[in-house]
Amino acid sequence: MELVINGIKRELAAETVADVLRLLGLSGRPVMVEADGQVLKIEQWETTPVVPGMKLELVHFVAGG
Repeated sequence: MELVINGIKRELAAETVADVLRLLGLSGRPVMVEADGQVLKIEQWETTPVVPGMKLELVHFVAGG
């Protein structure tokens, strides 16, 4: 299904927000997720379904300086 992730349209076979993070290699990493303008708690990722056209903003943290 087509999702908009950080402003870019992507085709992913995902059912939940947690699936999206797994497919993008971000599961287990510190990430902030906003789905259609609503910030999600980590507990909501497994139960929040994704729908075609959903807008996700993903911010992950990296070390460096």
